[in-house]
Amino acid sequence: MADTARARAPPPNRSLPEEILIWEILVRLPPKSLLRCRAVCPAWRRATSTRDFLLAHHARQPTLPLLDDLSSIGYGGHSLDTIPTPSPLEHQAATGRLQSVVRFDDAYFRLFASCDGLLLLSMATGYLVVCNPATRQFARLPLLPGFIPLGMYPHSPTGTGEYRLLLYLSSSERAPDAQAGCYILSLGSGQLPRHIGCRDVERLINTFGSVMFHASLHWHRHNVIMVFDTITELFREMSAPIVPGPVNLFETDGMLAASIFTDPTTSIDIWMAQDYDNEVWAFKYRVNLPVAELTAQFGKINKRCCVVFASSDGHALVLAKFGDWLLQVDMDGKLVASFHGRGIGPTQNRLKQSLFQHTFFPTLEGYVVNASPFI
Repeated sequence: MADTARARAPPPNRSLPEEILIWEILVRLPPKSLLRCRAVCPAWRRATSTRDFLLAHHARQPTLPLLDDLSSIGYGGHSLDTIPTPSPLEHQAATGRLQSVVRFDDAYFRLFASCDGLLLLSMATGYLVVCNPATRQFARLPLLPGFIPLGMYPHSPTGTGEYRLLLYLSSSERAPDAQAGCYILSLGSGQLPRHIGCRDVERLINTFGSVMFHASLHWHRHNVIMVFDTITELFREMSAPIVPGPVNLFETDGMLAASIFTDPTTSIDIWMAQDYDNEVWAFKYRVNLPVAELTAQFGKINKRCCVVFASSDGHALVLAKFGDWLLQVDMDGKLVASFHGRGIGPTQNRLKQSLFQHTFFPTLEGYVVNASPFI
């Protein structure tokens, strides 16, 4: 009887028109769910493996904050997590569970950059690597010691899916025949890093992660914003909001934004580049954190572990570390969700996952898929 019922059941792709099924439903699924759907039938696998579909799928993925997590694996392992996509706010905050993005058997690594679903990291062994958590691709980069990553970005003019690294080599670390300054490395090109000069940007080292906006990388440093135009490969300075304290940059609603943690009042000010071309900033709003209330419940605030990011609906949300808890707070200072973990801390990087198969991966040294150092 069961075999008869299965024989009479219509194929899954006949229940809805293909245009709706593929381009309105499957294209909106998270990567893991989409990979499971590919096993339903060959037609679904073919349709969801094309270049056009993968690019459209990536465009619809949420941009989520990346969290550094040393608590979920224990000794000998390390992971990067995200928080779940914010849902409509409830009357009472709930204890949430973090979503693991990638888990390595290497206990010590540093995240330098995230771009279009790709992560740039340095491992404990000292070499730089690039990986895609969604496709579980991993490879080592052909770099000599001494190069420090400043950013990663797509090189749009080529139209071939090329990605490049902006690197810095200091005079103290360079080889005798190498020049100090900035270099460009094209992933998978097989070429050595190309020197472009700019020795005076050494101050960008150890700056919080860069923000990609208008085809340029942005960093805040010493009351100015350093901008690197990825097309002309030139640096310039841009005016920043005149405020006390460090500034964290992020993008929201198609605008460059800056968040400033004000020390005495334990509040966060949000500024927007209202006129980016003319470098005009405007104060948008202030998020007042109920620090006394949250401290009593969760522990002392760690002001160095506090970042602002844009949710899927364009509103700003705050991630703040209180004791052993990571708290998610909305613009009204209301606690949305809490995540427990002593070793969890927010980073300045964001992840927009992608299942796109980049051709540069197989050309790199130590290329693996779904193998060590992945757990």
